[in-house]
Order: sequence, then C-alpha cells, then structure tokens
Amino acid sequence: MATTIEPTRARVTPGAPYGVSHDSVAPGEIAIGVIIGRASEFFDFFVYAIASVLVFPKLIFPQSSPLDGTLYSFAIFSLAFVARPFGSVIFMAVDRLYGRGIKLTIALFLLGGSTAAVAFLPGYADIGVAAGIALAGLRIGQGLALGGAWDGLASLLALNAPQHRRGWYAMIPQLGAPLGLIVASALFAFFEGNLSTADFLDWGWRYPFFVAFAINVVALFARLRIVSTLGYKQLFETRDLQPSPVLSTLRLQGSHIIIGAFAPLASFALFHMVTVFPLSWVFLFTNEGPTGFLLVEILGGVVGLLAIIASGLLADRLGRRLLLGASAAAIAAYSGFAPQLLAGGKVGEIAFVVIGFALLGLSFGQSSGTVASNFPTSHRYTGAAFTSDLAWLVGAGFAPLVALFLASHFGLLAAGGYLLSGAVGTLVALGINKELAHKIS
Repeated sequence: MATTIEPTRARVTPGAPYGVSHDSVAPGEIAIGVIIGRASEFFDFFVYAIASVLVFPKLIFPQSSPLDGTLYSFAIFSLAFVARPFGSVIFMAVDRLYGRGIKLTIALFLLGGSTAAVAFLPGYADIGVAAGIALAGLRIGQGLALGGAWDGLASLLALNAPQHRRGWYAMIPQLGAPLGLIVASALFAFFEGNLSTADFLDWGWRYPFFVAFAINVVALFARLRIVSTLGYKQLFETRDLQPSPVLSTLRLQGSHIIIGAFAPLASFALFHMVTVFPLSWVFLFTNEGPTGFLLVEILGGVVGLLAIIASGLLADRLGRRLLLGASAAAIAAYSGFAPQLLAGGKVGEIAFVVIGFALLGLSFGQSSGTVASNFPTSHRYTGAAFTSDLAWLVGAGFAPLVALFLASHFGLLAAGGYLLSGAVGTLVALGINKELAHKIS
C-alpha cells in the first residue's frame, strides 16, 4: 500500500516551488509510477509500429506492392494520433464526473483491449478489405485510449521537483520511450529470427500484442496505487491538477498550447526518423533481414536511455531552453547528412541510429518539461494534455508516412528535409515565445 501523505502537517522546504514540502510530495514514488506508465504506453506504440512494417503490409495489403502496402499501413498508423485529442475530450469528462481512477481504468483497458485484439486480426485472405477496416478501428481505439491515459503524474512530478533539479525530474517520464522500444524490438527480433517466415506471419507476430495487454494491466495497478491514495488526491487538488472545461482551456490557453506543441517538434520528428522510418527503409530497399536492424535499434535504445539521463544533468547546469535550442540546431545539422547513411551498409546504419538516438535523448529528454509550467494552475492539467496531443500529432503522427514517401520518390535527402522542418519549427517556437523562454531557462 502506498504511503499516504498529509500536506497539512508537512514541513515546508525552503526554496521549494510554490512553497510545497518535498517531505510530503515523495517525487521518487511519483517517478516510479510515471516510468511504469510511460514504458507500457511506448511498448504498445512500438509493438504496433514494428508490425506496421513487418506484418501488416503482407497481412492486410497483400494485393499492393511492398512499398504501397507499407504506406497504407503507415496511414492507418497515423489514425491513433488523430484520435488522441478526441480521447482527451471524452476522458476529461469521465475524470470530472467519476474521478481519475475510473478514467484510468477504462482508458488502459481500452488501450490493452484494442492492442490485444490486433493479435486476433484476420488477414485480407480471410475477410478481404474488412481486415483493413478492422485494423483502422482498433488503431483509433488505441488513440482514444492514449488520450485518456493522461494521468497528470508527469506534471505533478515536475511541479514538486526541487528548483535546481527540474531538468532531472523532467527527463524521468521520457525514460519510458527507450525502455518500451528495447523490449518491443527484442520480442520481434526473437520471433522473427527463430521462426520461418510463414510461421512468423501466421502466428509469431501475434505474441508481442498479448504481452502488451499483460504489461498494460501491470501499469494500470501501478498507477492506480498512486493516484487513488488520499495523499495524492489531496496533492492533485492543492496543485489544481484537475481537469478544466476543454473549450475554456482552448480559448484561454490556445497560444500556450500551440507554442508548447511546436517547441519539442524537432525531437518528436526525430523520434520516428530513427525508429519506424529506418526499419521500413532497410526492410524495403536493402537485402538485410529485419532481425539485424532490430538489434541495432536495441543498441540505439540503450544510447537514447543514457542520453535522456544526460539531458537531465545538462538542463540543470545549462538551462532547459539552451539545451532544447542547441539540440534542435544539432538535429538540423544531422538532417543534412544522416539519412544518406542508411544507404551506406551496416556501418552507416549503425552510425545513423547511434547518432540519432544520442540527439533524440538530449532533446526528447526535456521535451515534456516545456509543458506544465507554461499554464496557470487552473488550466495546467487539461492544457498539458492537449499540448502533448498536438505535439505528437504535428511532430510524429505522420512522420513515418511522409518520410517514407519522400525518401522512396525523391531520395533519402528529401527525408532529411522533413526532419529539418521539425528542427526549424522548434527554433522558431523557442524564439518567439518570450514567456516560455523565461519559464524554462
């Protein structure tokens, strides 16, 4: 049972943000819940993303060419990002009416159920075009659930961090991304590498989706253990981390939401450029099997994990805004040469992934830190949720589709141009938003 905390008896730590006691907040306990929750979400994300390259083009779109089938698969992949803001609207209402515990339970069972249902998906050979329609419906279900999975724990963690360690605590939620990638890639590498192609496409690819459901159940109880206790309910209330009306939040905080969404655009664009896109390129345009590149992705995940940790140290020493700007500039430079490395054989692929994940970790590690403090307390919970939704939609939702289309029709340099646009978007957002610059320096 989680330790409940009584803020009224807590000692106030000098220098704590907004006069909050760190004895009462227990950031380490919040961090555990955040990491478990984010790792489960990203595991679901990468399981589906890898299957979008290795499985769905052949299972759902066998009548199309491998390239076209992958593009169609990426189009369905994007639906979750389109649906996510609608999920936030729906589940904010559930949160206001029934509480955060009920909201999380419904959302995570919807996420786990939609993901597990993909494992039972029949192919085009069985039900024709209905297979694609069913896959699209399940992907929308995942997107709606991700909107509801927003629990405010990351914002609570950032707000209760010591002033001089906000960069460190801002990076903690982001650790879930490389952890999810490493586990998902390892599972697919194991099944793809140890089964025949026929067995893998028949049943082997389905097992990671079953694992995703089990991980979601574990994550649900880990998060409920925190947000359902009396102490944390009081902290959510005293910090005004409660859902506000959506329309009023959009009307009053729309500019903050837009700028907050574009500030991490470079890292969100790079996110898919070093994970989903290169896997599709190597699988479609080289003679290599996917297992080898999945192992390279695991290496990249480890590099990204270390770089995210480094971002916390650097942000506290140099300032978060400086780190975000410098990493965006580095990503812009990376976009000019890195995609061509994918045509340079195994050494080039490893260089592409390792450099890319190092830059991704430094930038992505602080991307969530640009959100919470940018809103007044009355709109922080809802504003941060919609900022995250919009950032993923604009920065990452269509990245695999656009990058593969550009690279296959105009060359790898064109995919680098897409990544460059994300870096420019971040630099512009950081430059024009003086309030953001003041708050995250």
